[in-house]
This record gives sequence, structure tokens and C-alpha cells, in this order.
Amino acid sequence: MLMLLLLLMVLKTQAEKPDCTPQGHRVLPEMEKDGDLIIGGVFSFRTGQNGYTDSFTKLPEIRPCKDFSFREFKFAHTLMFAIDEINRRTDILPGIKLGYKIYNDCGSTDILRAVMALVNGLDRSETGANCTKPRTVQAIIGHSGSTPTMSFAKIVGRFHIPVISHFATCACLSNRKEYPSFFRTIPSDYYQSRALAQLVRHFGWMWVGALSNKNDYGINGITTFIKAANEEGVCIEYSEAFESTGPYQEIIRIVNVIRTSTSKVIMAFMSHREIKILVDEIYRQNITGLQWIGSDAWITDDSLADISGHTLLIGSIGFTVRNAQIPGLDLFLHEVNPSQFPNSIFLKDFWEYVFDCSLNPSEKRNTCNGSENLRDVQNSFTDLTDLRFSNNIYKAVYAVAHAINNLLSCEQNKSFNSNSTCLKLVEIKAWQVLNSLQSINFTTPGGENVFFDNNGDSPARYELINLQSVNRGKMKVETIGYYDASLPKGQHFSMNNVQVVWREGRHLVPVSVCSESCPPGTRKAVQKGKPVCCYDCIPCPPGEISNSTDSINCLKCPVAQWSNTRGDACIPKEIEFFSYDEIMGILLALFSLVGVFFTLLIMLIFYMYRNTPIVRANNSELSFLLLFSLTLCFLCSLTFIGQPTEWSCMLRHTAFGITFVLCISCVLGKTIVVLMAFKATLPGSNVMKWFGPVQQRLCVLTFALIQVLICAIWLILSPPFPFMNMVLYQEKIILECSLGSAIGFWTVLGYIGLLAVLCFVLAFLARKLPDNFNEAKFITFSMLIFCAVWITFIPAYVSSPGKFIVAVEIFAILGSSFGLLFCIFLPKCYVILLRPEMNTKKHVTAKLSNDSH
Repeated sequence: MLMLLLLLMVLKTQAEKPDCTPQGHRVLPEMEKDGDLIIGGVFSFRTGQNGYTDSFTKLPEIRPCKDFSFREFKFAHTLMFAIDEINRRTDILPGIKLGYKIYNDCGSTDILRAVMALVNGLDRSETGANCTKPRTVQAIIGHSGSTPTMSFAKIVGRFHIPVISHFATCACLSNRKEYPSFFRTIPSDYYQSRALAQLVRHFGWMWVGALSNKNDYGINGITTFIKAANEEGVCIEYSEAFESTGPYQEIIRIVNVIRTSTSKVIMAFMSHREIKILVDEIYRQNITGLQWIGSDAWITDDSLADISGHTLLIGSIGFTVRNAQIPGLDLFLHEVNPSQFPNSIFLKDFWEYVFDCSLNPSEKRNTCNGSENLRDVQNSFTDLTDLRFSNNIYKAVYAVAHAINNLLSCEQNKSFNSNSTCLKLVEIKAWQVLNSLQSINFTTPGGENVFFDNNGDSPARYELINLQSVNRGKMKVETIGYYDASLPKGQHFSMNNVQVVWREGRHLVPVSVCSESCPPGTRKAVQKGKPVCCYDCIPCPPGEISNSTDSINCLKCPVAQWSNTRGDACIPKEIEFFSYDEIMGILLALFSLVGVFFTLLIMLIFYMYRNTPIVRANNSELSFLLLFSLTLCFLCSLTFIGQPTEWSCMLRHTAFGITFVLCISCVLGKTIVVLMAFKATLPGSNVMKWFGPVQQRLCVLTFALIQVLICAIWLILSPPFPFMNMVLYQEKIILECSLGSAIGFWTVLGYIGLLAVLCFVLAFLARKLPDNFNEAKFITFSMLIFCAVWITFIPAYVSSPGKFIVAVEIFAILGSSFGLLFCIFLPKCYVILLRPEMNTKKHVTAKLSNDSH
């Protein structure tokens, strides 16, 4: 209803009537100056909310707007200084004087009422006078807050009067449909929020808290920040909002959230009023170790030095507009005096506050008459080291002046006047100034380029500042970096080499993460029900690696490589084969050599006693050939030990097959000789002439040649070859001999088995020969051992992994070889060496003769 009433009042006062009377309470400017064209200004020289409950005290109370805001007062004087400077210039608006009306109001309702007074344009003397030409302002400069600016910019836009804010940063104000006449000389919070998100990511703060005030500025700003932070991979532990007029229990609840949280970095998107209330309560509860990131609304506010918990804010960082110098402003501020604006109540209060005196002689305290000089005063009003936002006021005034100057220029006027003639001063309307502002592009006396984009926003250029200390009630800030949204992506943010002071004066960069970084060799696994920044570090499984910090996935190593023990690099797989370096290889080689030794020893014994009956009794030539073949059998086992090569793979299997066939052929020949010899003793038998020494040699040679032929075919068609077995073990490569042709291998083995079975059968049939002719029994035992070894070899060979296949083969070779050697030759060596009385022809043939009679 209030907004409707004000709107009707404006429409009524702007109607063409010969007589106009202000309706309702007259709102008078705090400071004004007449001119040909008027620029309005709306500021809040006092803070606090008249008629609102201050609920951040334990007992609610009514508090008027009583706190001084020297910064706002300086904003207003910067506006006056810029207008005076323009009026003195001859290159812009020559012969035209600009005036101003500056209102000082606290609270959205009073601010809106002041703006409506600027819109209707009535002077304080115009009561009942002819007002057919109301003096509506050409533009309104202000307000500092986003929320009050939103409340009046939407209404003023309906009258096409430009509003230029120096401090209202809410991204929502870029909406041209809602705020068609709004401009600002400060970047939108859209860019500030994204810059803050990049800042958080730059320092590795992946786990932060987010706080804001509960108005359009805070909610829009923190929402954009959270969205941008999520895009940067930053997680928000909590997001809370409050307002300075809210209940005390709300601030207690938020402080408890801060105390119990694990994040140590807080993004505070709020005004100086909220941050003061919040930090004071945190200080009262003795909560320390927090790193603050501030929005531009409070990060440079000198009033922060006045709160009891200001030490907690030392080390805070945040973006703000770039600092600037305004030549001549210092002298202008020093000349401020109550006599300049006798009707200004605030100026009188300001003077009395600064000089601690009274301009009213009747009061009982030090009196002053206005002759005092601000040159002798040091406070935030006279301090010119930080003119960031004052410079925005300065630019806003110059923007309006250039827009008006363009309207008065014939060339620039063509786009606004279809007749293409120069506008006269009295013809200039606010809507024309609004249109002209869209196309301005000028450079300030300080060298700064000023223009607006299609949404009325200024270029996003920030300084990253650091609150480093408090000195004489003033926060000392240092520029530590820059942000320029106009630069290519990836180059927006840069740091300089200035030493940064971190939380509460420390010099180490704070750490704020939900989980520590996962080192190389691990991957991140998000904890159930928590943000992605909260994770466990899971070691990469064998065969996979992660070679960077905070890897999401582990990468599989190439087939010929395996992960190292740390899991951060792929290394060539260990190549394993049955070698002489391992104990088993050494033992088997030793047993092989022992077998060779015993075979040669027996061969030596047989050679030394070659003419004795027991050696001659059963074809000593076959015995020596058998001993030779056994020597080869023992030696061929050595070819299975060591790194497989193309030649060793072919040699080990073929040598094994041929030597064993030669060995079994000799045993088979000896078995046949035993049988033939027994048959030859029978009356009328003539068997031995069919199986004499020549036939025995041919028999052995034939059996051996068949095996040679099988091996030759095998080697020609598909020979064994070295093979890297990467399937059996994932972590290592088994270098083994592939059979090439499994049929060839099993044919060789089957042929050996066939001869062994045949030999075993014949020896078994000869088991009842005369006792002194007992070699058949020993052959039977030897072949029984041989067959048992090779029958058990088959399942052991098939089921043994990797290099143990080779060990199984060597065991089979050595076992069968020792069985043949000891079962056949050890009894004879016993007789030869220990029972020489039995090594006679009479003894060998005695029982045979007895049995034949």
C-alpha cells in the first residue's frame, strides 16, 4: 500500500496542473546545491534500523539509526566533489552547472520515500506555486545496499530515470526486464562469487562453510558462490543465512554449527553489520582458528576495527574493486564545515562527534563554533588511502556528465533525435540520459576506462586484499592478487609476491579439507551419504596404479608390466623360470650330477670286471649301452634348468625322449635276452641264433630310430619354443617352453610308456626263472618303479603351475633313472664287490643245471 500511495503521489505531482501541492510529509534533502541539471544521491550516514527490533541482544530493544557511517558520508562528499570538478571544467558541459540533492535516510522505507522525492522534483519552496516544469533529477546515485536499491530501482525504472549504484552488487540487478534503468560502477556479484570460488580452489580449501545475510544480496551471492564452488570441485559443509534483526537464538545456532564443523575456512557473504554481530559472538565463545573469506561489502570496512573480536578477522582475504586516487579530494574534505549546509542536521552531529564539542553554547560541554579544521583530524572520513568505493561514486557522476554532454553534442545526438539537431538544455529528459548512458565510453582523469555492458554492469576487475593488522582503529590491508574476468579462461586470477598473513596473524596457509589428499598409489572412494570431498583412500589393487594425488580411478598396467609395491608406477613384470639360483634348482642339478657319478662309477666297475661271469652272463654290451643311456638321462635333466631358449626348448624334450627310449630299449633287449637264454637251455631249442648280439643291436637301434623319427616330425612341424606365460600369474611372467605341438609331446611320452609296459610285461613273465638267473626280477622291479613314476607324472604335470612343471619333469626323469640304475645294477655291484665267491660260472649256472636235470 505504501508503494502504491507513493506511486500515485508521483503521478499526481507530475501532472500538468497550474498549481501543485505536496501530499503528505515533505522529505527534505540533507545537502543540496542548485544547478541547471540536478543529480540526486541517496546514502545512509547512519546505520541501524529505526523502529526495528535489535534481536542480537539477549533482550530485544528498539534502536534508532544512531551509528555514524563515515564511509557513507565520504561517498556523498565525493559526489559533491565530482560535480564541482565537472563544473570547473571547460571540456565537458561548458556553460552548464550541475547541481545535486543528497538524501540521508536509514531503512528501506525512508530510502524509498527519499527516492520518490527525487523523482517528483519539488523544491521545498514550491507550495502552491506554478510547477509546470518540475525539476526532476537527471539521475540518481546510490544506494550502497543491494536490497534497498532493488526496492526503488524497479519503481524508478518505470519513470525511465537512470539509477547508478556504486556498491549494490547483487547479480539480480543485472536483469534488464526488472531493472531497465539500473547501472552500476561496481562489478556484479556474479563475477565476485565465481572469483571467490576460484580463490578457494587455488588455496586447496576443498571443505568450506558458507554464511550470508538473509537478504537478496547475501542469498544471491552465496548461491552463485556455492554453484561455482561445486564446479571447481569444492564442497560446502554447511550453508546458513541470518539477518541482523533476527532472533538472538539464530546467531547462537549458527555459531554452534561453526564450532562443531570440521571446515576451517568460512565464506561470509554479508554486510559489515552481520559480520560484526557474528564475530563478536564467536569471540565471546572463544572459537579460534578460522580463516575468513569476505565479500566486498565488509572486507574493507574500517568499522570492523571497533568490534571486540576484530583480532579474529586478521588474515581475512577477499576481493574488492581496485583502489584509486582522486586528486584534490583531500583538500575538498578538509574544507567541510557546518556553515556550508546550515540546514543539515547530520553535519552538525558529525562535527560535534568528531571534535567532541557542542555547536549549541547552552549545552554543558566544550563548545565549538565551526572554525575547527578537519586537517587536524584522522579518521575514516579524512583517510584517503582506500578510495575504492568512493572512486565508484566519482565514476558514476562522470558517467552522467558524459551522457548529458553526448546529448548536447550534435554528432552524438543523432541516435536520440530523429531531426538530427542538437538538443537544448531545457529539452534534456531523464529518459534521454538513460539511453545515452548505454553508449558512453570515456576515461576518467585518473586514467580509468568507464563503460557499461548491455546489462548496465561495469567490467569485473578486482583486487585480492588481505587484512593484515589493526593500527589505530583502522584495518591495514595489503593487495596480494588480482582478478580480471575479461582475460582468457585460466588467466583470470593471479597472485603477486606479497607476504600473506593468514588466520589470526599466522604465516602458514590454512588447511581445510574433509579428507586428506590421497597419495599416489591410492584412489578416492566417496564416503556413503557425504559430499564428494569426503572420501577414503583405497589402495590400488595389484596390477593397477595411480601416479597422481587424489586420483579417482586406478589405471591398469600394460600386460607386460605390474604395479610396484607403492602402487604408483608400472614396472616390468618379474620374469621367472626354473633356474640354478634357487634352492630347488641347485638340489635337482646336484642329484643329476650324483646320478651321473654313480652311473659312471658302476660303468667303471663293470669295465674293470667285464670278464667276470656276472657281467658276461647277460650281454655286457647292452649293460654298457644302458649305463651310457642312463648317463644321458641324468644329463638331459640339466637342460630343463636355466632360462629357456629356442635351442634349449627343442633339446630338452627331444633329448629326454630319445635317451629314455634308448634306455628302455636296452632294458627291453636285456629282458628278451633273459627269456631267450632260458629257452635256449631247453633240449632241442635253437632260439639264441635268432636273437644274437647283432639282432639285439638292431632291436635297440630300431626302437631308438622310431623315437628319433617322431621327434624329427615334431621339430619340423611345430617345435617347442620359449613362451612368456602371462596368464598363470598376474604379477609375474613365467618363461617356459611351450610344447609347440601337444600331440608331438604326448606321442613321444606315449612311445616311452609303450616300451616300458612291454618291458614290464616281459620281465613279469620271466619272474620264475632260476634264482641265480635273477636279473628278470630286478628288471621287473625297475620297470615297476619306472611305470609308477611316469603314471604319477601325468596328473602332477597337468596340475603343476608355472616353473614347477619343469621340476615335475626333472623329478620324473631322475626318479625313473635312479630306479633303473639301482634296481638293475646295484645287486650286481653287490655281488662283484662284496660277494666275489658268487661271481663264478659254476654259481651262475648251478641252479640252471640242476633244474634242467
